[in-house]
Amino acid sequence: MEIHFIAIGGSAMHNLALALKETGDVITGSDDIIYEPSKSRLKAQDLLPEEFGWFPDKIHGQLDAVILGMHAKKDNPELLKAQELGLKIYSYPEYLYERSKYKTRVVIGGSHGKTTITSMILHVLQYHDIEVDYMVGAQLDGFDRMVHLTETNEFIVLEGDEYLSSAIDRRPKFHLYKPNIALLSGIAWDHINVFTTFDTYVEQFQIFVDSIVNGGSITYNIEDETLKGIVEASENTIRKFPYTTPDHTILEGVTMLETPEGDMPLEIFGAHNLNNLAGAKWICQQMGVDEADFYEAIASFKGAAKRLQKIAEGTNSLIFKDFAHAPSKVKATTMAVREQYPRQRLIACLELHTYSSLNAEFLKEYDGALDAADEAVVFYDPETVKIKGLEEVTAEQIGKALNRSDINIFTDSNSFQEYLYGQNFSDSVLLLMSSGDYGGLDFEKIKRAVQKD
Repeated sequence: MEIHFIAIGGSAMHNLALALKETGDVITGSDDIIYEPSKSRLKAQDLLPEEFGWFPDKIHGQLDAVILGMHAKKDNPELLKAQELGLKIYSYPEYLYERSKYKTRVVIGGSHGKTTITSMILHVLQYHDIEVDYMVGAQLDGFDRMVHLTETNEFIVLEGDEYLSSAIDRRPKFHLYKPNIALLSGIAWDHINVFTTFDTYVEQFQIFVDSIVNGGSITYNIEDETLKGIVEASENTIRKFPYTTPDHTILEGVTMLETPEGDMPLEIFGAHNLNNLAGAKWICQQMGVDEADFYEAIASFKGAAKRLQKIAEGTNSLIFKDFAHAPSKVKATTMAVREQYPRQRLIACLELHTYSSLNAEFLKEYDGALDAADEAVVFYDPETVKIKGLEEVTAEQIGKALNRSDINIFTDSNSFQEYLYGQNFSDSVLLLMSSGDYGGLDFEKIKRAVQKD
């Protein structure tokens, strides 16, 4: 097939382009800007556009499909040309469904944990040499790409994002996959620029449960009351498998999972990650992996990219970096580090960077999110608030929202960085949480400071 990508440089889009080229499809693409690592990866496979920009002459009647990325707007010149020619235009999730409609689709959704759970499942399957197609939202150790497609594999494992599909398809991505086997990890209000009320957000998960094919299954975190209510009220003719956080202990900084064969040490830690593990086990068992084989494989799982990564360690100090930014994720991550290292001073730093986190009304969702830390720090850039077209957010509002009087709040990146560089990290754990870069924080410098103490 001859396929053109509009906005080929996106994290998900360029991985799909690479996967389709490997299957033998002819791929072209355009974008107005492409960052690393997408740029180098596309270039290595001769898929990097010769010029950045939009070129309607790339769109012609011989194209079998056009795949439209979320980055492209409704008035994109290439999109308008494709519509004029009557070409088949797919969003990213639509095309994944098109290529997998004759496979058993395993879809992992939820406001939090879906990347980690998907990563766990793929780790276990790879450990046991079980070949599957997949799409995951983070680069995994041992995997060349985030997307893998074949004509032969029976299963495809898909991370089911609830964000919108494209500029011309306002449905959440996970509504389009029609799973045979599904998992939901929990519901915590997010993406408020699209789902302006909690009820509207919850409705998307109801639709997802109803989209599971007849005779399929839903594996769900029964500890989430909102999710429990949705699944148990659903009249869809599906099997329902609840799961909870498994029993575990922490012994000298190592989490020990209780199993039928005795306590097993894990590379990961935190109640939220143990909960994710329980969900992943249920899914793997439905895919043919028995319990003992699951435990054997999961013992070596070290976590998904950007999720609670230990990036430096000193004699009695550590530094973790996590993608957490939504309130529920920030709270779970901070508590996980607190429980794992109860005797060390915990310095938790949160950057407010996303549309939701910088929204004055949504800020109240962060109430208590950093309570487990000995020292709580927040950084945000007022310029980012302006760029996103939001009302001004003040330090006073943030302190009140987090409900902590001793919080340190920085609005200037230089001041924030000087504060961090000047800390004595002896007998401490530094936790950095953000989907941004803290205004250009020098991570190598902060690593050296931690390793020195």
